[in-house]
Amino acid sequence: MAAINASRLREILSKTVGPAPWYWQTFPPTTSRAGQTLVWTHHGEQGPIGHLVTLGSEGQSEHALLALNTYCRAFLAPPHALGVWCPEGRNIRFTCFDPEQLGEFDLSEVAGWFKPSSDRIYAKTAPVADFEVPLSLAPGMHKIEVPQTLRTVDELIVPTSYKAMSPDDPAFALFVFYLQAGLVEVLPQQWFTATQYRVGQQWITRAARDPGSHRIVGECHGAGTFLLEEDGCRLAEWINTAA
Repeated sequence: MAAINASRLREILSKTVGPAPWYWQTFPPTTSRAGQTLVWTHHGEQGPIGHLVTLGSEGQSEHALLALNTYCRAFLAPPHALGVWCPEGRNIRFTCFDPEQLGEFDLSEVAGWFKPSSDRIYAKTAPVADFEVPLSLAPGMHKIEVPQTLRTVDELIVPTSYKAMSPDDPAFALFVFYLQAGLVEVLPQQWFTATQYRVGQQWITRAARDPGSHRIVGECHGAGTFLLEEDGCRLAEWINTAA
């Protein structure tokens, strides 16, 4: 791999946030402004709160401050906020919470109904910021209105399904959000088509930028770890492939 260190790329990707519940351990550690440590918990695969991921105070197993459903990703919005992005219909939804203001709730409040529901996020406290970006955006750069609370985030790479008009059209895209600048760049993955891959069974779970080469590395469930060309749309090579 010329000028690209494969082990470094794998390390970068291992620290990249992926979707709940499968990648809950990649969610960023969170501390309130008062210095309280908040921890993420995955509630197993069985029972009324199975598959849910919650944020709560250390040692509080029956209570939580935030509950996340399937496909949510958490990220930090410096200096003190916690962001979450998730699919919302044909949009990508961004929310932002102040951990200091999050109200505690009993896990019985989400037991049973939350997991099978279309709701992605549950909290007793309203987010301090909430906005959506349509998945129908054309390839290229677009200006977006970003709440001030989220403008401390530089770059966020969001893998998402993308409407393909034929089996040879891209079925997935990377939306690269430059929240600080109020911009999003849509990068259809030209290589990921229904002709070449089992869309649905195989999907891009997470992606990050290599600070050394500035190229994007990603992970495709059921296929392996890949490196993109400099345009961010074409496959350069597989770093490793799934067995």
